[in-house]
Amino acid sequence: MTIYAHILGEAPAKLWGLSSRERYRRVLAPVGVTAIADDLSSLSPDDSVLIVRGDYLLDGRILQGLVKSLHIMIEAPAGPSRAVIAAHVPADLATAARAVLSLERGAALPPSVRVEKLEDQLASFDARLRKSEPPFAEPIRADTKRALEERLFASSYKGVTDLVTKWVWPSPARWAVHVCVAAGLRPNHVTTISIVLVLAAAVLFAEGLYGWGLAGAWIMTFLDTVDGKLARVTVTSTRFGHLLDHILDLVHPPFWYLLWGLGLQSFSPGIPGLTLSLTIWVIFIGYIVGRLVEGIFRKWLGGFVIFCWRPFDSYFRLVTARRNPNLILLTMSLVFRRPDLGLVAVAGWTALSSLLLLVRLGIAVYARMHGPLRSWLADDTGRAGNGSLAVRLFIHQVPTP
Repeated sequence: MTIYAHILGEAPAKLWGLSSRERYRRVLAPVGVTAIADDLSSLSPDDSVLIVRGDYLLDGRILQGLVKSLHIMIEAPAGPSRAVIAAHVPADLATAARAVLSLERGAALPPSVRVEKLEDQLASFDARLRKSEPPFAEPIRADTKRALEERLFASSYKGVTDLVTKWVWPSPARWAVHVCVAAGLRPNHVTTISIVLVLAAAVLFAEGLYGWGLAGAWIMTFLDTVDGKLARVTVTSTRFGHLLDHILDLVHPPFWYLLWGLGLQSFSPGIPGLTLSLTIWVIFIGYIVGRLVEGIFRKWLGGFVIFCWRPFDSYFRLVTARRNPNLILLTMSLVFRRPDLGLVAVAGWTALSSLLLLVRLGIAVYARMHGPLRSWLADDTGRAGNGSLAVRLFIHQVPTP
C-alpha cells in the first residue's frame, strides 16, 4: 500500500519562500510520503491518501501523526466555528473526504471516518526542541503572512538552551534567516561558513590574538543558531547537515580553550599548584564527563535531554559550562586584560557544572528505580501555575496571528 498526499488548493502567500504544496512535500518526505496525487481517481484501491488544505499552515507534527492513523479527519478552530483541515483515508473514500474539506454543498462525512479535534492529537512536549508547545493550525492569508512566518520562526527555537541563544540571538537571527531565504542560501552553506570561523578562531587564539578570535567565535555561535532556524523554517534539514552541525558543536569548544591556553604569554593566576597543563586537563575531563552524563540520561534513563527533567535543570542550562556561557567568561577576562584568569574561570565553571550534572544523574538513577522519568515540560503546566517563572521562561506560548 502506498500513502499519497493530496494538497487541496494553494495559499495566497508563500511562507519563508515556500508554497504550501512545497512545504507539505518537504514535511512529509521524512515519514515516507513522497508521492503527490493530483488526480484522486488514479489511485489504487489498496492505497490511502493524506488530504491537506493548502490554505492552512499545519504543524508538521500533525501531518506526521496522521500518517500513522487511517479513517481520520482533523478539525481545528476557525474563527467562531471549526473547520476540517486534514484527513487520512483509504483511496475509495478520498473523493468524499475531499468534498468535506472543500466545503462542498451537501458533502457528507463517510460513516467509517472519525473526526478528532486538533487539540487532542498530540502532547505539547517536543523532546527534539526541548520545549512545550501545543500543535497549531492557522489559515494562511496575505495579511497574516508576516505573523505566520514569525510563528514558524518561534516554533523552530529550542525552549531550553543557554542565555545567549535564548535572549540575545532571536531578533538578529530572524533577520539573518530572512536574508538567507532571499539570497537562496541553504543551511549547509551557513554551516560551512561556521566551520571556517571555527578554524579561524582557533588559529587566532593560538596566536594570542584574542580580540579577533573572540569576534570570529561569537559570529560562529550566531551562525550556529541561524543554520538551525533556516533548516527548520524552510524544511531543508538533511541527515548529513544535521550530523555535520552536531559534530561541529560537540568537538570544537574544548580545542578552542586548549588553543587559548597555548596563546597565553604568561600564566600566573595566583593559585598555588595550578598550572596551565592542569587547567586544560580539568576543562577536557569536565567537558567529556558532562557530555557523557547527558548521553547516559537520554539513552538509558529519561529518553530526553536531562535539562528538560525538572525546572532546576532547565534553569541550569541557561548558564551551564557550554560554549556560549564560557565565551562570556573569556570575553570578560579580555576586558580586564587577564586572559589567563578567563581560562581558569572556564576550568572552574566546567568542573562545577560537571559535578552538578553527576549529582543530578545520581538522583535520576534513584528516581528511575521507582518508575519512569518524565519531563516537567510534558506535565500539565497548570499544576505549576501559569504565572510561575519557569513557565514564563520555558513554556512556549505564541499568540494566534
